[in-house]
Amino acid sequence: MLLHWLWLATKNGMSDRKKMAILQCFGDPEDVFYAESYERIDGLTVDELALLQDKSITDAKRILAQCTDQDIHLLTYSDKEYPTRLKYIADPPLVLYYKGRLPDFNDAPVIGVVGTRDASPYGCSAARRMGYQLVKGGGLLVSGCAKGIDTMAMKGALEADGTPVGVLGCGVDVVYPASNRWLFAELERRGCLISEYPPETPPAKWNFPKRNRIISGMSCGVLVVEAPMRSGALITARQAAEQGRDVFVVPGNIDVETCAGSNAMLRDGAMAVSTGWDILSEYQAQYPGKLGEIHEVPEDSEPEKTVLLVAQKPVVPRRTGLLGKIKSKKIIDKKGSGPYSDVEKRLPPLTEEEQVIVNQLKQGQRLTDEVIAGCGLPSGRVLSVLTMLQVKGVIERLPGNRLALK
Repeated sequence: MLLHWLWLATKNGMSDRKKMAILQCFGDPEDVFYAESYERIDGLTVDELALLQDKSITDAKRILAQCTDQDIHLLTYSDKEYPTRLKYIADPPLVLYYKGRLPDFNDAPVIGVVGTRDASPYGCSAARRMGYQLVKGGGLLVSGCAKGIDTMAMKGALEADGTPVGVLGCGVDVVYPASNRWLFAELERRGCLISEYPPETPPAKWNFPKRNRIISGMSCGVLVVEAPMRSGALITARQAAEQGRDVFVVPGNIDVETCAGSNAMLRDGAMAVSTGWDILSEYQAQYPGKLGEIHEVPEDSEPEKTVLLVAQKPVVPRRTGLLGKIKSKKIIDKKGSGPYSDVEKRLPPLTEEEQVIVNQLKQGQRLTDEVIAGCGLPSGRVLSVLTMLQVKGVIERLPGNRLALK
């Protein structure tokens, strides 16, 4: 019952990971609600146990009434329309609220676009152009609705007649920033506004880092257009890397402070891109016949002027640890490898969990999400094991968020 989803989802003081563990333990929020004992759940604190023992559904009824009055739709974790990729992150939201038209998140490559609020003219032009080309080429754009890069990427997507998705750090009935009222209206009419927060939730500053995991979680890859060293965009990119997503960066002017963080990510392994097709081409194999190379730009943009602001060979700031190493390309002097039937003889000692993943890859390349789904383990644990296998040289990450045995 929807009220029971809201009852569990709005248990403030309990992490999303813990809520998901409880849901997986009982199978349905209604069963959680009517349970007389919670002994089967490991690691419950006294406060968390008290939250589960509180059976009041007054708040849930109030939220449901607000949604009905304001034409706000609800999407639960068990609904088939719930973004598939988002289900497999370590801490997915149990309930999403949305206004507008919900797209099919599995029908096209979803690209998250993030960047600084205090964008330079170059950054604004690049974000708008990339948003336009990504949508024209067949992609689905997801972003926040902050001013700066988010807004310009959304503007480009709308100019391309797309149905972009805005992910909010407040209720979908709250316009923030107020200057983007036009954008919220357009997204509600032509795209979609999504939030994990109930109606009337204000835009508290701690909501936005939490919001960012949804942008990266529902995306195939995340594009950073322009970001300083201390930026919410870098948090999103870091989360994307941890979730096994691709990370793309538009190179920026080395003399502009707001480009320092995004330029540093290039050194850490992010892929440098300058057109929408640079990104979409990574997903051709996953979406055959659905993507196309687009060279158009929005009518009143002037790329020939703005591109001159970017140094041709940027000297990347010598900083470390923004993303970790996303990709590691090694030169191998011993070409070729034995058949998969010989794979056990060539592998280093593996743990039981590592062997489960290796077994899935013996027949060839697979998507990261497919491996997570096939393991029967928590997504966060699978991603951790994948990282260890990559360190051991057992697997490699390929374009398009695919995995293969080395």
